[in-house]
Amino acid sequence: MRVAFILPPREVFAPDAAGAISMVVQRLCAATPHSAVFGLARAATYPGIAYHGVANGFALIRSLRRLQPEFIDVHQQPRLALTLSLLCPRSKILLFLHNDPLSMRGLKSAAGRRLMLARMHRVVCVSAYLQARYMTNMSGRAPDILPNPLTLAELPAPAANRDNTILFAGRIVTDKAPDVFAAACAMALPKLPGWQAAMIGGDRFGPASPQTAFVDQVRGAAKAAGISFAGSRPHYEVLAAMACAAIVVVPSRWPEPFGLTALEAIASGAALIATPQGGLPEVGGRVAIYVKRGDATALAEAILQLAQDEPRRLALAEAGRQRARQFDTAIIAAQLENLRIAPALL
Repeated sequence: MRVAFILPPREVFAPDAAGAISMVVQRLCAATPHSAVFGLARAATYPGIAYHGVANGFALIRSLRRLQPEFIDVHQQPRLALTLSLLCPRSKILLFLHNDPLSMRGLKSAAGRRLMLARMHRVVCVSAYLQARYMTNMSGRAPDILPNPLTLAELPAPAANRDNTILFAGRIVTDKAPDVFAAACAMALPKLPGWQAAMIGGDRFGPASPQTAFVDQVRGAAKAAGISFAGSRPHYEVLAAMACAAIVVVPSRWPEPFGLTALEAIASGAALIATPQGGLPEVGGRVAIYVKRGDATALAEAILQLAQDEPRRLALAEAGRQRARQFDTAIIAAQLENLRIAPALL
């Protein structure tokens, strides 16, 4: 084993319930020879990937000390990465951050973040937004940036004649603003004959997603607006819907650390409307239309304008497909390999 990928404890490494981190790790591991994924013991995992289920952190450390991989990629666990740097001195440790570092134990202080940079072979952020957050009240050496990958060859083929559908796909939680999407569609759809809107998602990923009060609220608003509401669905169904939808909306309230849904949308050939939150502009670049967060009226106007302007919609969709190529897994995996083999920065 050359590379060990370490998942956060709550991540489910299986196609029917994987979150964003598991999907990213699956793609990188599949592109990395002599590698394996470590996480909690699961009944089912991604096929074709070597997976080591461990009972707890102590069992994980014992396994890694025995196997002595050349590189250990720790995702989203600063304190574990620091521990491994001490207990696995023959391995080079890379810490990958998928969320705001200032919210993580061990990284809340500038001193803690400086220590992490000193102890790790690499600290890697998935966006420049997260890198800037890491460098709050700091100067000097900064973490590396490595965008999340998407395996373009595995996506469903974009429909030749796309449906006149406006799609929201994501978790039904306040941060993702599905209520804003429902309110905007309630204003826009009566002015768009022949168009429809759809929502896919639940409180969390997988078939066991709970029916929360907020999910009930959004479901009711969707029904009142004439929006179809599919609830939580497997990821392949989400991608199939994106391959057919004319417009995908990512109306996030919170600063997205990266914006994997936005990347999937442009790669699938949909025109993208998003908020300029966090890392979303790094994904959408100039191929997305941006609206102010929480502003349903502005979102409705953007939907109307894009739905009624087919040439612009098609141009944005084609530009999005071209932009998505830079995030293909083969390219990102090669960039990661360069980070691994480069000397550690002091």
